[in-house]
This record gives sequence, C-alpha cells and structure tokens, in this order.
Amino acid sequence: MIAIPYLTALTTYFSYGLLFAFGQIRDLFRKIIDWCSSNNLQGYAPICLGLEDFYIRRLYLRIQDCFGRPISSAPDAWFDVAERYSNDNNKTLKRTGKKSRCLNLGSYNYLGFAAADEYCTPRVVESLNKYSPSTCSGRVDGGTTALHNELEECVANFVGKPAAIVFGMGYVTNSAILPVLMSKGSLIISDSLNHNSIVNGARGSGATIRVFQHNTPWHLEEVLREQIADGQPRTHRPWKKIIVIVEGIYSMEGELCKLPEIIAICKKYKAYTYLDEAHSIGAVGKTGRGVCELLGVDTADVDIMMGTFTKSFGSHGGYIAGSKELIQYLKYTCPAHLYATSISPPAAQQIISAIKVILGEDGSNRGAQKLAQIRENSNFFRSELQKMGFEVLGDNDSPVMPIMLYNPAKIPAFSRECLKQNVAVVTVAFPATPLLLARARICISASHSREDLVKALEVISRVGDLVGIKYFPAEPAKQQQEERSLKLD
Repeated sequence: MIAIPYLTALTTYFSYGLLFAFGQIRDLFRKIIDWCSSNNLQGYAPICLGLEDFYIRRLYLRIQDCFGRPISSAPDAWFDVAERYSNDNNKTLKRTGKKSRCLNLGSYNYLGFAAADEYCTPRVVESLNKYSPSTCSGRVDGGTTALHNELEECVANFVGKPAAIVFGMGYVTNSAILPVLMSKGSLIISDSLNHNSIVNGARGSGATIRVFQHNTPWHLEEVLREQIADGQPRTHRPWKKIIVIVEGIYSMEGELCKLPEIIAICKKYKAYTYLDEAHSIGAVGKTGRGVCELLGVDTADVDIMMGTFTKSFGSHGGYIAGSKELIQYLKYTCPAHLYATSISPPAAQQIISAIKVILGEDGSNRGAQKLAQIRENSNFFRSELQKMGFEVLGDNDSPVMPIMLYNPAKIPAFSRECLKQNVAVVTVAFPATPLLLARARICISASHSREDLVKALEVISRVGDLVGIKYFPAEPAKQQQEERSLKLD
C-alpha cells in the first residue's frame, strides 16, 4: 500500500477542495444564466448529470491537453506528436499542423515490435495482400482464416496450455469472458486494484463479488475462508464455484503479482485461478512467457490464463488459454467469439511473427536480445529515478514504473514541461486511480537506447525539481556518477 506523507495528503485535499468550490460557484452562475435564457430542452432530464459530469467540466477540461495527444508516426522509441492549441480555455483543441519529435515513454511497446521489423513487417504486408485488412465477419460465420487457427495454436504453445482462443480486443477479453464463466451463485474474489475490464466483467456476470487487499495473500485466504464458511447470501448454500482473479503485472502500480503464494491458497481452498497477463506476457521471464516463468510457477496450476497482444507483440486483441474443454465451451458460448468481428488477419500475422522472433524461430537471437534489453532498461531506469528522490512504484524487471505526483496541479505541470523538452509521458489521475494518487506512468521499451534513457532521466529530473515531486532525498551526485560509470563499464 502507498503511504502518503501527511503534508502531501493535506495539500492535495486542499487543492481538490478549492477546485470543487470554485466549480460549484461557476455552476451556480451557469444555472442562473440558463434559467434566464430560453431553453429548447425544457422538460427533459439532463442527459449528463452527477459528479462525473461536474468532474469532466470543471477539472478534466482544464487539463485535457495532457491527455489523448494525437501521434503521427509509429510508436517507436521516438515518435511524432501533433501540436495542438486552444482558444477557449481547453474546451476544444485544434491542431496547428506542426509536429514535435519526442522520446516515447508512454506506449506499451515493450519489445519494440510496434515499429517496422525486418522479420514481422514483410509477412504482415503479405498477409494484408492475401486476406485484406478485415474478415468482415464473426468467427463462427466467415471470419476464421488459416491465420486464426495458427495463431491460437501458437499462443497455446507459447503460454504452455493445451488450447487457446483469441479475440479482437483485449478489454473485451476480460469483460466478455467473465459473464460466460460465472453467474448467480458463483463467487468472484478480485484483487482491489484489478483492471476496469475485470471489474466490469465481474459486475456483468451476476456473481457475488468480494475484494481482497491488493497483492496480499493472507487477506485473500481470510476472505476465502470467511466466504466458504458463510456460503451464498441468505440461503447459505455452498458456492457453485469460486474464482480468484489477479494480474501478472498491475498496470497502474508496476508490481508483480505474488503468484506462488496465491496459487498455494487457491489449491488449499479448491478455488480456480484466473491470471491476467496483459502487461507481463512477452515482457518478463527468460523466454518472455510472463510471470509464471519469472516466478517459477507451473502453468498447469493456473486454470485460466488471459493476455493481450497490444503490449509486447505490437498488435491488438487478446486471448484466453486453458484446458481444451474450457476453450471449446467458450467457442460455443462467448458473445465476443460468436458475434464480434474476428481479429484482423494482418494483426494475427504480426502476433505469430513476433512470437517466432521471441522464441528464436526466425533464425536469429533478436528475441533473446530484446528480452535482455527490456529487463536491463527497466531496472536501470527505475534505479536512477529512485536515486534522484522520486517516489517510484513497482518491482524490478517490470517495464511499468509510476512516478507519484499526488497534487492535481502537478499533473498538467509535469506533463506539459516534459513535452516542452521533447519527452512524451502519460499522466494518470482519477477515475483511473484513487483521487489522491495521481501519477505519471512510464513505460520502458527494448527499443530505447541507453542514450535515450539518460536523456529522459535528465529531463525528468529537471522537471521534477521544477514541479516539486522529489519526495525523498536524492543520493549525492558524486555517488550517482560513480555508480553510473560502473554500470557503463
């Protein structure tokens, strides 16, 4: 858990309170003006209502230039960011027609496959000429090509499961699968910081949902024991089935799941395990096979393995891997398989080719080099940020590293100042994170060179001093320089 310094929490609450108060005053004047002017929608209920609408209008729109920045090139280590301006206090943003070449610290391009690749790109172009950009059909109609069958077999072999099924969108993989697997009378026990796709999928299932403290096995066991003893609400009948859902790498924390301990608890209480490897598959482990390989967990002990192709494979979509019986059942019952358009054939070819590179089946050792590079880059960058005095979340080997900002005024300040110095970062705030825990999320890639990382560190350090987000004392400059020279040697 994140321990917020008392003064930081106090100033953050005060800042949000000030914004809320001024927003309410502006809304009051707005209502008076609307009441005085004619309104063609009199008698209709407001279509946008509530605190969410207030938050968007009075807080988000003030800094929306920090979000949704359009890019005009491939999301490689460096990319082009389209410049924008506003004449109405950020309510609308217009492009200037110019672009800035920026160091990319925001994309999920962990292994560098998002840009042109000597092995992947020619095969993707060939598949585009052969199959076209889309199948224009669902999988059960005319949307299954030889590439889709090859991809499912390739994914199953890569993650170490008997079978797999693929979908055209990673978010849908979670949100559509859970309502098929779970229903009324079932119990879902979810990590408190699981992704929104898991949250929405669990809610849509109709199952009872219980939450355990983030990445805390002892609390998971406590919740399991209590729920098994109590049974279903009102009737106290035994649960039809229980499933525990965790992530391999938590996308907003950069932390590795404590998978061995969680697996042991699930085995003890006969609960199924659902592992979301969206940010870990391909990015960690000796051969890129995710947290199971990294933490020494047998994939046979994980009942359902989920992952996406948007992070390490330079494509889109997601997969579910498990027993042959499970995958066959999903092919008959999952709406995302029955009704949604199948994954684009060129995207499927990109994934197949990327996996072959990772495994060395392209005839080179580039895959092993990429895996070594992402691990080295991630650990170097995290270590240097911590030495500078930043509060950095996450574990070693994780390519996701959040830098805590806390105060709402520091969100746009950090983002805009970095962009001025040609470093593109992603800032994250409520509702994606708790209100007090705004952060900048850095994503490291194997395509980043050491020079790129050093430049990024220099810029982030300067901006950190300017904005005031170095919450810890920095190591002496001389000591940092000595350690850096040793690493370079």
